[in-house]
Amino acid sequence: MSEVTETAPKFAPFFGMAGIAFAMIFGCAGAAYGTAKSGIGIAGVGTFRPDLIMKSLIPVVMAGIIAVYSLVIAVLIAGDMQPPPDQNYPLFK
Repeated sequence: MSEVTETAPKFAPFFGMAGIAFAMIFGCAGAAYGTAKSGIGIAGVGTFRPDLIMKSLIPVVMAGIIAVYSLVIAVLIAGDMQPPPDQNYPLFK
C-alpha cells in the first residue's frame, strides 16, 4: 500500500466523490424547485393572460440549465480527481 502523506490522505477520494454528489443533488434539487415555482406562475398567468404563456416558459428553461450546469461541475470535479505523482489512492481505482 502507498505511503499516506498530507497531500494524499486515504480519505481524499471520499471528499472528491462527496463534492460530485453534492453538486448533482443540490443542483438538481434547485432546478426542480425552480421548475415547480415557475409552473405555479405559468398556471396563474395562463388563467388571466393566455398570451403570456410562451414568455413564462423562460424561467423553466433557465431552471433546466442549472441542472445541466451542475452536471458540468460534477464532471469537472471527477476529471480533476487524480493522485499526486508517484502515489495512488487505494480506494479510488
